[in-house]
Amino acid sequence: MPDLSKTFSYAMEGLSYTVTVYEDPENPGQFLADISVSEGAMDVNAIYFGDDDFSGDSEGLKGPLNMNGVQDVQWDEAVKLSDPGLGPEGEDKETYVTAGDQMTVQLDIDSLDDVDVFGIRATSTTTEEGSIKAVSEEEEDDDEPTFEKVGFGVDIADNGMISNGVYIFEDNLPEGEEGTFENYVNFYESQFADDPDYNITEVESVIFYDLNEETAPDGSTVEVPTELFRIDALDGGFQNAEELLAAYDDAVENGALDGASMAEDGSLDLLATLSTGPDSDEEEFGAEDPMPEDEELEEMV
Repeated sequence: MPDLSKTFSYAMEGLSYTVTVYEDPENPGQFLADISVSEGAMDVNAIYFGDDDFSGDSEGLKGPLNMNGVQDVQWDEAVKLSDPGLGPEGEDKETYVTAGDQMTVQLDIDSLDDVDVFGIRATSTTTEEGSIKAVSEEEEDDDEPTFEKVGFGVDIADNGMISNGVYIFEDNLPEGEEGTFENYVNFYESQFADDPDYNITEVESVIFYDLNEETAPDGSTVEVPTELFRIDALDGGFQNAEELLAAYDDAVENGALDGASMAEDGSLDLLATLSTGPDSDEEEFGAEDPMPEDEELEEMV
């Protein structure tokens, strides 16, 4: 799914918090950071953030708001929020955040890509030291979408359907592997990397399918594939598996799966508005699927 927010977490004895960076839905083009404390409390005096590009100088603040001693981080921005010390306001100070509370800060960035690491300089913390120089990297999303069927098309007919290629079902993958696209690509490579007619460089399009159970005229239940989306190779084709995976990431980031919901098992449920092609390959190949789930992989020639 495309990135709609980024999450950064930090936890130590006496204090834990989460920072969520996102585009303001009411003001497109403006970005906010929600700092939510789940345990303890802290006075957030400064925030630091940056991307994973280490070119140029690192920003910083002088005096008690510095992040000196933090290694292997280059900050693109350092923003002072308050002076250290609770002062006469005490725990009512605007930048003092306790468990269950949240403060929101506006960030001067152009996109979420500008923030890959987030730092907080805080005092009056409920940690043993009483202050923190905390650094958090973006949390990885483990919920990779999975697919029930993927078609690797070597030749594509005029109607946009695969006329020569290979269909792989999730059940065809090695035991214990989920139907993530990376697993499909690795399996395809294991079968056809040395085949001059079917290796990845020969693939024109990769088509992703959602399978829906329908009742056939004879009363039996059949699984009918519906296209979710596809990746078409540019001139020169896909040079290797890495290039194909990068094309997939770009397609997802650009909204290829917008409108599809993820089930608890990670598979995608297709919404009616998402279909971008024919209802199924059966319109081209007939009622019998070119590669039934209980048979070996077949080249469609």
